[in-house]
Amino acid sequence: MDSFQPSSQNEDHSPQSKSSEYPLEVTVNEDMPGSSDSRPPPQSLGPKRNREWSSEDEDQEEDRETVPKADHIWEVETLCGLKMKLKRRRVSAVQPEHHQVFQRLLEDPVINRFLAWDTQLRVSDKYLLSMVVAYFGRAGLFSWQYQRIHFFLALYLANDMEEENEAPKRAIFSFLYGKDRSQRPFFHKQRFQFFRSMGYNARVSKEECEEIMAFNPELWVWGRERAPIPEGTEA
Repeated sequence: MDSFQPSSQNEDHSPQSKSSEYPLEVTVNEDMPGSSDSRPPPQSLGPKRNREWSSEDEDQEEDRETVPKADHIWEVETLCGLKMKLKRRRVSAVQPEHHQVFQRLLEDPVINRFLAWDTQLRVSDKYLLSMVVAYFGRAGLFSWQYQRIHFFLALYLANDMEEENEAPKRAIFSFLYGKDRSQRPFFHKQRFQFFRSMGYNARVSKEECEEIMAFNPELWVWGRERAPIPEGTEA
């Protein structure tokens, strides 16, 4: 008996043929809070200065590629027949314990005096403070390891990212050390170590800030709304 030979007609109707003739159409939509700087620029006179790396920073430049980036996930947004739309979302590193750490530090008497001292909210408005929470999530420390100095390191970095002049950072030094400049090199060393623990990622979007504030919208510091700076007036 002759052996059975599949016909070309069977081949034409195989699943492989159909899939090649009608491929699945995939549309990609990237939505990554924190990956783009959509927050309106702070109100100031001049353009944001070009931040210069210190010699210590340059020595660590090669480490950047080895630092793990923020995780992202792909979600199916819509599925209709052979059309599928994917959405890329950023997974926030901020966890409930980071909010708890932030609230604990707000009870620190020195931090409390600092916030009361910044009456014009030029150094610690609600967006800059929400960036502190974002940085706590990225630094990867245990909750008990976050101390008063980490609050000021994170706030300094937030001002370095968002403010267009040196005055806010000088204000932090003025409050912490007065006219004593001997502590500043050690502060900068700690600042760089903290920045490195964050994977050199200090950019926070407005959406991420608002997401952080929405976790506990009744927290009193989220009422620190900065008044607009009158045109022609220095911050």
